[in-house]
Amino acid sequence: MSYETGGETRRGLLLSAREWKAVFVATALVVLNVVLMAVLATTPLAAINAALFAAPILGVLVYGAALFVGQWVAERGVTNGNGPLAFVGVVILQGAFGTFGAGVLSFVPPDLRVPALAITAAVTGALTFLVALYVHARSKSFARWSTFSTVSFLLGIVAIAVGTFVAPVLLLAGFVLVFAGFLFRLGWEIWRVRERRDLSTILAGVGIYIAVMGVFVHVLQIILRILARRE
Repeated sequence: MSYETGGETRRGLLLSAREWKAVFVATALVVLNVVLMAVLATTPLAAINAALFAAPILGVLVYGAALFVGQWVAERGVTNGNGPLAFVGVVILQGAFGTFGAGVLSFVPPDLRVPALAITAAVTGALTFLVALYVHARSKSFARWSTFSTVSFLLGIVAIAVGTFVAPVLLLAGFVLVFAGFLFRLGWEIWRVRERRDLSTILAGVGIYIAVMGVFVHVLQIILRILARRE
């Protein structure tokens, strides 16, 4: 199978050199973030998560704002060629995901943390591979997945807000919707780096990293619940 990408014909599921660079950037940031989670889980910072999610909607809004600001700053830094600004954006993103993951890990015994992270990494890697395979196996546009992602996030926030104050049963629906939002975003980011030849590989890598980490922290919560029940 062949298709046109930015005026260049590509065949099969092979990635271009620039796509591999984006994958490398994303992978390096994800690995760094997972290590940061494990480290922060042993510090008092892990308690921040419990305080924020005493009211679930508060935690969602605070972390959502941190991710938005971090991405915005990182994008401006990369686009303007401002390395220090891009670095600040990445630090904000690393801190947001790291603190959240550490807070989740702090609720389980230390001996479960490394196995949980390893299992989560394997599951997240498999999900990422499947999404990437689906996107690259089809020549159609995935531009609408950005809209699907935004709608899923917004509906998830609404469900969590209602679940916080009125019907707690909706918290699960909110979790699923936000999870779906990150999966849709992952597909869109992978498609975007395939189609946008003018897109910086660093910027593309940061975008994929954010989506993958969003999937990671949701899978982590599921894995930890499963492991905790077996104890």
